Amino acid sequence: MKKTLRLILGDQLNHSHSWYQSVDADVLYVLMEIRSETDYAKHHIQKVVAFFQAMRLFSETLRNEGYAVHYISLDDPENKQAFTENIKQLCVKHAIARVEYQLSDEYRVDQELEMLSDILNLPVNLVDTEHFYTTRTEFSEFFAGKKQFLLESFYRHMRKKHDVLMLAGKPEGDKWNFDSENRKKIPANHTVITPLLFHRDVSNLVEMIHKHGVKTIGEVDGKRFLWPVTRNESLELLDFFVAYCLPLFGTFQDAMTPDAWSVYHSRLSFALNVKLISPHEVIEKVIQAYRENKAVALNQVEGFVRQILGWREYMRGMYWMQMPNYASLNYFGHENKLPNWYWTGETKMKCLSHSIQQSLKFSYAHHIQRLMVTGNFALLAGIHPNEVDQWYLGIYIDAIEWVEITNTRGMSQFADGGIVGTKPYVSSANYIDKMGTYCTKCHYNSKEKVGEKACPFNSLYWNFYAKNESLLRSNPRIGMAYVTLDKMQPEAKAALLQQAEFYLENINNL
Repeated sequence: MKKTLRLILGDQLNHSHSWYQSVDADVLYVLMEIRSETDYAKHHIQKVVAFFQAMRLFSETLRNEGYAVHYISLDDPENKQAFTENIKQLCVKHAIARVEYQLSDEYRVDQELEMLSDILNLPVNLVDTEHFYTTRTEFSEFFAGKKQFLLESFYRHMRKKHDVLMLAGKPEGDKWNFDSENRKKIPANHTVITPLLFHRDVSNLVEMIHKHGVKTIGEVDGKRFLWPVTRNESLELLDFFVAYCLPLFGTFQDAMTPDAWSVYHSRLSFALNVKLISPHEVIEKVIQAYRENKAVALNQVEGFVRQILGWREYMRGMYWMQMPNYASLNYFGHENKLPNWYWTGETKMKCLSHSIQQSLKFSYAHHIQRLMVTGNFALLAGIHPNEVDQWYLGIYIDAIEWVEITNTRGMSQFADGGIVGTKPYVSSANYIDKMGTYCTKCHYNSKEKVGEKACPFNSLYWNFYAKNESLLRSNPRIGMAYVTLDKMQPEAKAALLQQAEFYLENINNL
């Protein structure tokens, strides 16, 4: 009989955790595949497969190292399909005297596990995941008493505290941010690196998921699963990124092209978010390459470090500061439904068609596709933030609520009224044309504002600002939009708004 049960969640596959410093014969480790986790959103099939496969292989590793592991598969007849019910059953079966778990990264799961001590009437001990640079409360402590939560100030604090890219107390290169150098469009004659893909057979797992009626979206090749689901595969992908993608990562990190689905991005977010690798080792590896490889410039490295040390930790801190109220914010009062083609990609708008179809095929799109294509359109079209949240949470392999909702409801949809971002991230077709090649082969004309071939982004952009003038005009970062609106001839403005209204009424046919 075991004295202690330790719960391992699907995003807590941290081989370096202190739980695994030595084998204790009195400890039973438990992992479980449950419907409460597959069903809270309609997930991409690759996302469900990745979590289950990574969990299964992690449990095998623990067993091989001598740990006692109880793994509850989705099709286990004794599976109660919920954390608390399964733990309750196991505690009785094994005469457990104590339960331990690592702090959940999701508010929803955190609330459920907080009930364990009352349900079990046993001692329950919580420990940290030992993964992030910050504690759960460090962000709110840093911003205590402040009205604005600027990413830049938090990022600089993190750089100083952890001595990352610092020289004698100053930022390396005498600049904190090299973002201005990281906005290049991919040249016409440039061939993007072919991404490293894995080819694991997960067909039995796919069959089980479908057999038990888990509702999913997207597609998967069960014979050649492409994502890393072990620590070794994650480290291999990290090495590939550093060697072949990092030298051009920053330069083209905002670039969009239908010819390369991952461009020079690392695609490490799933491995990071389930903790197969740590942000510390990722950043150390990238900086080491910068120190040793003259082909890796500072702007490439700083751009990547900002995403991990700044953005990732910032979003997690914001999540725990703002939840649960954050999940109900709707600053603009948007109520529209997500267009049907967000689930198929069957739209005549090339940028949206490609970004959505790519997402359905790979469970992946890079941050500019998410922010300035799918997110941009959803905001301009007045889609309810709940609809947008559910779509992003389901379709992307790296989407766990702590990192998804602050990006979607905050940065992308401005539904928080400016807690995360200082302005709405919206644009006309001009930005999309500037950063990619979608517009050259599109049904619509990116230069036209009204008419049958006018790009919907153009009229919807001005409609958004006109409709939300009372909420946005005083924003100092938006001034030029209203200066332009004020200068418009009444007839031209009316034509734009009429065009936008037509598109909104016919949104499923765009």
